[in-house]
Amino acid sequence: MPLLTGLHRYPVKSMYRQDLTHATVEPWGLRGDRRWMLARPSGLAVTQRDLPELARYRIELADDDALLVTSPEGDALRIPAPRVRDGAIRTEGDVFGTRFAAVEADPKAQLWFAERLGPHQLGEIRLLHLEDPLARHIAPAFSAPGETVSLADGFPLLVTTTASLAALNEYLAASERPAVPIERFRPNLVVDGTGPWEEEGWHRVRVGELTFRAVKLCGRCIVTTTDQESGERMGQEPLRTLTKHRRFDKKAVFGVNLIPERPDQVTGPALGTVRVGDQVTVLARGERLPAA
Repeated sequence: MPLLTGLHRYPVKSMYRQDLTHATVEPWGLRGDRRWMLARPSGLAVTQRDLPELARYRIELADDDALLVTSPEGDALRIPAPRVRDGAIRTEGDVFGTRFAAVEADPKAQLWFAERLGPHQLGEIRLLHLEDPLARHIAPAFSAPGETVSLADGFPLLVTTTASLAALNEYLAASERPAVPIERFRPNLVVDGTGPWEEEGWHRVRVGELTFRAVKLCGRCIVTTTDQESGERMGQEPLRTLTKHRRFDKKAVFGVNLIPERPDQVTGPALGTVRVGDQVTVLARGERLPAA
């Protein structure tokens, strides 16, 4: 019986994860997942693709949505969630060409990061907050009208399976390469008890009390080569091996993107709760999902 064995959120895009036992699911992702990001002057997201050391910044999320950020050196800062009604500066963010309304964090936070992230050639980096979770729409080719996403790369949630990780690590072992942990892929949901690569044919799945549409294979990038504990690039793996063995639609893939479905009679942003230990049931299977 497949079970949910891992549950993770990333309050700031590309920074360290929070390992959870349960989480509220909202239409745009797990509550508190990737509502903040660093950005260049143009608004373009700054991620581990640019600064792999972002993985070393530890994050806690307060009940009032404030961030508690701890730097690699151990100094900490509390950053209140900026609100337009309180005078926060409106701006625009950009994640892979999709632009959306955002607000800037307070000047103290901007200075704190500027002092710790240099030197780099990205310009004046700003910390942005997605105050309105309806501001950024999912690509229409994979979504229904009005469906939105947080500051994740493209979709509300990412699911991976331990069986596929084991198969990937077998490929790596055959080439005398070290195994990689699931954290390299920065999933929200980790499922145990499936067959390897089975999730690539999921079309609809239930996790505990909630259902999700599986819409797309997740194309992978250089972030998978970054150790999520040390923030160091570790060479070409596992991206090179994925490119050799799991390349579809010109993308090296690992994991599946999900969009939550709204339960009957639920009208607010909280759709329900997923918990580690929840049973996972595949409700519809089909051809391999597209990767692009």
